[in-house]
Amino acid sequence: MMKRREFIALLGAAAAWPLAARAQRTGKMSRIGYLGVSSPSLEPHYIEAFRQKLRDLGHIDGENITIEYRWAEGQDDRLPNLATELVHLKPDVIVTSGTPGTLAAMQATRTIPIVMASSADPVNAGLVASLARPGGNVTGFTIRGAELEGKRLEFLKQAIPELSRVAVLWNPNNPAIVSYFETMKNIAAPALRISLNPIAEVRRVDELDNAFAVIARARPQALVVFPDRFLLAHRRRIVEFATGEPAAGDVRVQGVCGRRGTHVVRPEQYRIVSRRRDLCGQDP
Repeated sequence: MMKRREFIALLGAAAAWPLAARAQRTGKMSRIGYLGVSSPSLEPHYIEAFRQKLRDLGHIDGENITIEYRWAEGQDDRLPNLATELVHLKPDVIVTSGTPGTLAAMQATRTIPIVMASSADPVNAGLVASLARPGGNVTGFTIRGAELEGKRLEFLKQAIPELSRVAVLWNPNNPAIVSYFETMKNIAAPALRISLNPIAEVRRVDELDNAFAVIARARPQALVVFPDRFLLAHRRRIVEFATGEPAAGDVRVQGVCGRRGTHVVRPEQYRIVSRRRDLCGQDP
């Protein structure tokens, strides 16, 4: 399985093609706009992989290209203004991370090429017309995985055989993961006789504490966190809530965390491969 750092390096290669065209056309320094949903402190290794791939292709920040970063710091409502700021800088290409960032960039420009790092469902999210013929000014990568939601629950059931009730934390403002949620709710959970309760919707950072309180009162056996760049930006708080312990070091979370009574099911107890390699803290 490709590691995420290698995946981000491919993003650098994809972002490089408009730069070569501009250099041949004008001889001027090229400019990349980078629209991040989380923060640079949470993604330094990914940014370095992106920059390294650009360097491998002869595009060096500060020498023959300029990279302009804008970070939403886990607040999706900042994305439209940040995207507009980048467009006003007239970059040759805009790189985005996640569906909300790509939608914001699309609303800000229909002419500047946009390269998205990933989108769970770019067609249903309205980012592209189809995977074969995207059309418009957006290209990039997708992680097609709604059908794998059943496997995520199945693996969790294997880790906790008595599992019957799971809490869900997700961001319904991200249109790309709606199909993931619907698949888990309507197909996977009933097939495994698992109740999804409570379902906590979090659209803004100030809604996290209330979501945590709702989940804590319900005392579910496990927690599913749907993949979303906004929630990823606040993964430390989510892990500390789910485990009841301070999160040490660089917290990297994808997927599912579970409890057995007061015991947290940790990744060393089971290793799960779905869209990511490990759950609850291991780098994919």
